[in-house]
Amino acid sequence: MTRGDVFELIFQVFMGLGTLVGIVVVLYIMYNAYIYRDDETTVDPKADSRPEVGELPVGGTGGKKLFMSFILSAIIVISLIVWTYGMLLYVEDGPGGIGQGGDIQVQNEEEVDEYLDLEVTAWAFGFDYAYSYQNNTGVETSMKLVIPADTPVAANVSSRDVWHTFGISEFRVKADAIPGEHATTWFEADETGVYDTGVQCYELCGYRHSSMNHDLIVVNEELFAAAMDAEASGTLFDAIQSGELSVDSTPEEFESHIASQESDSSESDSGNSSDDGSGDSNDQGTDSPDEGTSNDNEQTNESGGEN
Repeated sequence: MTRGDVFELIFQVFMGLGTLVGIVVVLYIMYNAYIYRDDETTVDPKADSRPEVGELPVGGTGGKKLFMSFILSAIIVISLIVWTYGMLLYVEDGPGGIGQGGDIQVQNEEEVDEYLDLEVTAWAFGFDYAYSYQNNTGVETSMKLVIPADTPVAANVSSRDVWHTFGISEFRVKADAIPGEHATTWFEADETGVYDTGVQCYELCGYRHSSMNHDLIVVNEELFAAAMDAEASGTLFDAIQSGELSVDSTPEEFESHIASQESDSSESDSGNSSDDGSGDSNDQGTDSPDEGTSNDNEQTNESGGEN
């Protein structure tokens, strides 16, 4: 369950229960308004038990109705508070406690390791972000954020200069980026896609604060694993943005893209070497006439000297 799913569930529960209670209350008011309407032909069945002016109404049958309504309301409200608090703890801690670095007493290390598939350290600075990916294969750094779908991601956020924030509104994520401190949070994407300006800074941090954002790309797990193995998450980001690959491309297609890039790079290097060789040949050809001219001048001088 993602953070967005939790907030959506809380909203639906409160909306549904609030609507139900509202309907019951309104119907009860309308019922009483009709039964006890001011009509000369209507006989009040409880005229003898009505409170007099200045008396405290106790409800029907000695206050039982009032007492039961209070108990029922208290049960509903307390239950909502307890349930909501538990859901918000899940939002704060994350599955297995990854939102707090796995430091949750109720979870053991095996459970934490089960959920902690990917950890991203986000460094904010004016006016961009740098990322360090930590997974089972090692560490990779990038200026572009690519994450896998259906995978809880632990985020460790800090700043290199002034106060910033690391925010992803699509996933209900916002963490303060403060110099010298580290804030931990987590998020999870439930579907692949390219989120325009998905990562944003929500802290006024300087004259280019409004431009401190970039796209967020969510790919399938197999494609992300291939990019991590090749230590080329930035290459994957660029390929998807340029349309050469899609967020649902296969690892084989990504490997083919990497191979084609390496091939193009090799051809480019070979072409540069050929150009350098041609330049040397031309230089040699240029030197030869100079040498010949020099020899002719020497012979002329010698002839002149003999004369």
